[in-house]
Amino acid sequence: MATAVSAPGKVLLAGGYLVVDRNYTGLVFGLSARIHVHVEALRTTTGITLSEIIVRSPQFTAAEWRYGYRLTENHGGVEVVQLTSHSTSAQPRNKFVETALAYALTYISSHTASRIGPAHITILADSDYYSHTEESDSPRAHDGRFRNFNVPLHEAHKTGLGSSAALVTAFTAAVLAHYLPVEASAINTEIGAARIHNLAQAAHCTAQGKIGSGFDVAAAVYGSCVYRRFSPAVLEQLGDIGSTDFAKRVQRVVDDNSSPRLWDTQVRKSEVGVPPGLRLVMCDVDCGSETPGMVKKVFAWRKENPAEAALLWATLQQGTVDLASELQSLTVRKDRPGDLYENLRDIIMTIRSLVREMSQKAGVPIEPEVQTELLDACSEIPGVVGGVVPGAGGFDAIALLVEDHEETVDRLRRFLHDYKVKMTEDQGQTIGKVRLLAVKQEMVGIMTEDVNTYSGWL
Repeated sequence: MATAVSAPGKVLLAGGYLVVDRNYTGLVFGLSARIHVHVEALRTTTGITLSEIIVRSPQFTAAEWRYGYRLTENHGGVEVVQLTSHSTSAQPRNKFVETALAYALTYISSHTASRIGPAHITILADSDYYSHTEESDSPRAHDGRFRNFNVPLHEAHKTGLGSSAALVTAFTAAVLAHYLPVEASAINTEIGAARIHNLAQAAHCTAQGKIGSGFDVAAAVYGSCVYRRFSPAVLEQLGDIGSTDFAKRVQRVVDDNSSPRLWDTQVRKSEVGVPPGLRLVMCDVDCGSETPGMVKKVFAWRKENPAEAALLWATLQQGTVDLASELQSLTVRKDRPGDLYENLRDIIMTIRSLVREMSQKAGVPIEPEVQTELLDACSEIPGVVGGVVPGAGGFDAIALLVEDHEETVDRLRRFLHDYKVKMTEDQGQTIGKVRLLAVKQEMVGIMTEDVNTYSGWL
């Protein structure tokens, strides 16, 4: 029987850098662009037993990975190895898929004595996760919801919507749902969602090579929320796949049956919303930034200037609180005299000013001048309330809050189509062609999907 699961992308509208520290929060919105994972049993000839899982990403050329897997000794979990005896042997490792698969199979092995059978897994991404090319925009590249990008995966330009976190989350949930009973893998229950969250966080951090804040995985599981990160100590003692009792440690961390709970993550959905009449949109700038290097520099500045940084971060945290509060207030208060969105505009401009101050002090292009110019120009368009360079900033996509009218969206799209960058950053990095993405805010996180959605891609 086939299983299909999807998880949304994300945008950290406020709280960039602060969200890494548990003393602060981030305002994160899920996005309507989703990563989809379809799992079905791998058909074999009668009498033949395989320990093989095939993973395909058919929107990209030659994107197929074949894995062998085995249960290791001393409760060391399930070891996953990319097979090299096939035509796909030249494929680079896909560390996110490989790690998510190993962690999911390890968790499954601790919950069932049944043999883990072979499977065929297909990954599909809504088109806005990647910058479009002339080839991918051609009519023959379209097949309903999904787009054939016609390039190798490693050559595709991401738009910064959180594809790796959405992938690991959807992949984890789909594999668990395929192999475990419904009561142990349900995503529509509080316990089931928490298990998927915990396992996806562990796998995603391992694949990244560091214990990150986890806001992107939280958004993939739960959708839009105010997020406070978990204590890094939760995952620090997991160890490596194959080490003695690794499977037991994974089960303990994922099931979290201890008292008090191991996980101290805070996901507050009731404090988040986009009011009727507004829409959150994203604009791809066809570029990108090295987020880990930027974060390292900002935290080095913070360490060297603790008093100055503490004051600035406290003010930025208040900006996050004010932004979430104002958006919530607008959902119930529609009778304000004058400009309905004046306070919202002021809050956004204040946050941007503080981000530029941190950018200047840390020597990191969080809101580069080319992005400042683009945001200012967009904010002058009737119906555009304001916007930010979200998350860690840099030369990734920008986020805008606009009035939810098609004429406003069309006006913005036409403006961006003709937009020309007027300046280049000091070190030669700038933004490319700006394009309005077809995404908006998404309150819902992970969900099951109709398997018939993917006909033609399997």
